[in-house]
Amino acid sequence: MTSHQSTQTMKPATAAKKLGVYLEATPADFQEGVISRAELNALQTDPPQWLRDLRRDGPHPRPVVAAKLGVSISGLARGGVTDALTTEQIEALKTEDPGWLRRERATQAEVRKESVRLKEKQRESDES
Repeated sequence: MTSHQSTQTMKPATAAKKLGVYLEATPADFQEGVISRAELNALQTDPPQWLRDLRRDGPHPRPVVAAKLGVSISGLARGGVTDALTTEQIEALKTEDPGWLRRERATQAEVRKESVRLKEKQRESDES
């Protein structure tokens, strides 16, 4: 018996998510094709110029925007940010520091603190 291994492929949306880029900003040939695991690995290890530019300047998908602002994706929505933002727009928001952003950052800090507290509590109960 011979083993035939098929090439694992993914949709462009999945590949864009794994690369941390906004799909609509990628080149047409990326959006219209399928991406193999090998192609994805090649893009990650040696990104072409378009990918380096997208990662640096955006537009960035919401998970990246949320991380750069230090808030949750839900916090972005509560703040009225529903679209992809460029690095320049993110920096402008940080400079402006609107009330919703301060509130969401405080909420995110509390969530992180509570998560650490719960992990500590779990670790202590595991030890006893």
